[in-house]
Amino acid sequence: MTASTNAGNATPPKTLAAIDMGSNSFHMVVARLVHGEIRTIEKMGEKVQLGAGLDQYNRLTEECQQRALLCLGRFAQRLQGMPDEAVQIVGTNALRVARNKQEFIARAEQVLGYPVEVIAGREEARLVYLGVSHTLSDDRGKRLVIDIGGGSTEFIIGQRFEPEEMESLHMGCVSFRNRYFPDGKITKRQMDKAITHAEQELLNIRQHYRSIGWQSAVGSSGSIKAIANVLAMLKITDGTITREAMEELRKRLISLGKAEKLADLGVRTERQSIFPAGFAILLAAFRSLEIDNMTFADGALREGLLYDIVGRIQHEDVRERTIAALQERYHVDQAHGAAVEETAIAAWQQIADQWDLHTANDEDLLRWACRLHEIGLTIAHSQYHKHGAYLLRYSDLPGFTQQFQKDLATLVRGHRRKFSPAVFQDIEPEEKSRLRHLCVLVRLAVLLQHPRNYEAPPEMVLNGRQNHLVVELPQDWLNERPLTLADLENEQDYLRRQDFTLEILTR
Repeated sequence: MTASTNAGNATPPKTLAAIDMGSNSFHMVVARLVHGEIRTIEKMGEKVQLGAGLDQYNRLTEECQQRALLCLGRFAQRLQGMPDEAVQIVGTNALRVARNKQEFIARAEQVLGYPVEVIAGREEARLVYLGVSHTLSDDRGKRLVIDIGGGSTEFIIGQRFEPEEMESLHMGCVSFRNRYFPDGKITKRQMDKAITHAEQELLNIRQHYRSIGWQSAVGSSGSIKAIANVLAMLKITDGTITREAMEELRKRLISLGKAEKLADLGVRTERQSIFPAGFAILLAAFRSLEIDNMTFADGALREGLLYDIVGRIQHEDVRERTIAALQERYHVDQAHGAAVEETAIAAWQQIADQWDLHTANDEDLLRWACRLHEIGLTIAHSQYHKHGAYLLRYSDLPGFTQQFQKDLATLVRGHRRKFSPAVFQDIEPEEKSRLRHLCVLVRLAVLLQHPRNYEAPPEMVLNGRQNHLVVELPQDWLNERPLTLADLENEQDYLRRQDFTLEILTR
């Protein structure tokens, strides 16, 4: 029985967990799934300041990595015994830019015992909106959601549970703190420079977002929560954030002069140094987007991850919608893709245990690569496998991590023509064997469906070793398809050049 079939028949996990490795803080939330709804049972958070640990070459320092790994070690104890499908762990902006992220991810996975994924900015925005929308009343009308992180700030417009516009801008409270308030002093000059910088970043979305509009605005990060608390502490508002209140608070911050004096306003010690930077970003958003008022919501990225897990458990995987949208947008021959998929899965079910490809993740990757293997034809027939790989590697694909997109692009890049080392040059050494084997299955399925008559896969028998695959086909079936036989003989030559043996037998 395949992993996917097992997952479909087994009882869904009752306990879920999500970890958000942000540029400023690491957060973990553990929840129970009760009648399809999430009930939080535990939250943990630590100020790791991963973004502050990037050196001049955008490499995470050893000191920073150790700080992060100690935090993850504490989180790991709570995760013990949970099935893989019940846990999601993601990294955001600091890991997006870190040049040595793979080194850190390998160490983090060893500590946690679960895979760590890095998500793109717009995927982060989607998940933030998902988390926020599930913690608010189900109001009609558009809402604007802003989440200020350590290295990036997400801006989303959506209705109910569906985001419609998503942007992630490269500005955050840690990066702005380092640039404009490194010594903890809050001067008018530095505050205004920080606000102007944020307004310049917002120029990219200002006109478009204003034209769409919204009925309510919501903030969802520690920086925005701290600002709301300070406004209430000073009795400027009841905790609602307004444009007038923000302008008043700007004057008071400048008069304070030092971040350490924020303690008098109830700001926790670990947040004092980044408070002025987060404030500058939010005030710039109020000015640029002409926001009148904003409320705070507890939901954020980690809650969004939990609801994403629930969606997959309940077969409402956003990734399936993304694949279908790509097929439509790029005019993919869906009937042919389905035939290739059916053939590849029939082969995979026989060889999965021998090649250690038995996870649901392996099956998903194989299925979606088959459906999208011809996506590059929308650009040109020549080298279309390379065009398709580029589209899948660099597009914003809701629901997908950067690593999954790279793996998907690798299979599409390698599904035809030369089976060269260049196909796998960006792949981590420990992943190459797995992706080579999956790629061979896609190539085989494409060849067997080359006539494009959408027929069921032949009754084949597969056996394999590390760099060897034996495919046994009915003699009559192969005799009726001389072009398929020629394709398979050519494929033997392609694979042989990379020390991979394909053996074709008949019965």
